[in-house]
Amino acid sequence: MKKKLALLLIAGFLVSAGFAQSTQTLVETTTQFLQTLNAGELQKTQYAFTDSLRRKWTNLPVGMVPRPGIQYGSLSDKSRMAFHRVLSAMLSSQGYLKTTSIMQLDDILNTLYQQAFDKGEIDQKTLTMTQNLKWAHGNYYISVWGKPQASEPWGLNFGGHHMALSLTADGPRVSMSPYFVGTDPSEVKSAKYAGFRVLSKEEDFGFMLINALTDKQKAIAVLKQDVPKDIITSPQANQRITSYYGIAAKQFDESQKELLKLLIQEYTHNFEHQKAHQLFDKILKSGIDKIYFAWVGSLENNKPHYYIVNGPDFLIEYDNVGFQNDGNHIHAILREKGSDFGEDILKQHYAQSHK
Repeated sequence: MKKKLALLLIAGFLVSAGFAQSTQTLVETTTQFLQTLNAGELQKTQYAFTDSLRRKWTNLPVGMVPRPGIQYGSLSDKSRMAFHRVLSAMLSSQGYLKTTSIMQLDDILNTLYQQAFDKGEIDQKTLTMTQNLKWAHGNYYISVWGKPQASEPWGLNFGGHHMALSLTADGPRVSMSPYFVGTDPSEVKSAKYAGFRVLSKEEDFGFMLINALTDKQKAIAVLKQDVPKDIITSPQANQRITSYYGIAAKQFDESQKELLKLLIQEYTHNFEHQKAHQLFDKILKSGIDKIYFAWVGSLENNKPHYYIVNGPDFLIEYDNVGFQNDGNHIHAILREKGSDFGEDILKQHYAQSHK
């Protein structure tokens, strides 16, 4: 018994030490990034942590909704290199590559529209409309809220077309909710980058799970309604998901539960190692059986489809419709319930500071 207790204490110490190390790296890399900026750039980048703008986010193009912060494309090479160190501290290797690929996809999308115009497939009005949305690799915005430090809360947001990264930190505690990503197209189908799929596993694992269900299970999991035109919990929508829909994982066999875990991990493991495992372990502790999975739309790709994974601690939404109903435009979000913009860790911070 003593040996078991000692092992548990050691494990707890290692987890705590890991969190401390990872959050210290976040503080250091963000501070180093800020030190590369001049006074004018700092003024665009830094805000008070208490500014209500920190909690406002959008999944609309920059041409429709401007972002606070400094434009990534305006940075010097030195500052860009420093900011990539920040991204590497926030995200796992897969999360980092998805983020940078989503940025690159904007330039690919612009090229595809220009090529369509040159071929006479779209008119000047359509081309101009897309150009006014300001999709571009460099048109993403970085904002830092408060001073990066271990003793007080601070935050960092990075957003633009099809991306909203929201980090809130307080000592070893970190929130990455809400985490929004998207791709248009979800699969590039022509020219140099034909076949490129940035969010391939979010799509593939969803299809693997729904198609692994029996006909009886599908009758419960598949909702008979139109595919939503966007994620339901987008910041523009008034509707929120407050109920559980579809089939409970307690009705899954072990192989189906493993597929469900694989799908969830594709989202949680976009984060830095310690944060990813802290969140996934929390989900496991609450119980896989309490998670619900629902599907809307086609059971084949390249056709509109949607799924939701909803548990006590988290919510995942995935929507793939496309402007032409071609199932080739993904919006996806992971929310840690009660933790959007660090809500839970801030409550804990203020409760402790007021003792």
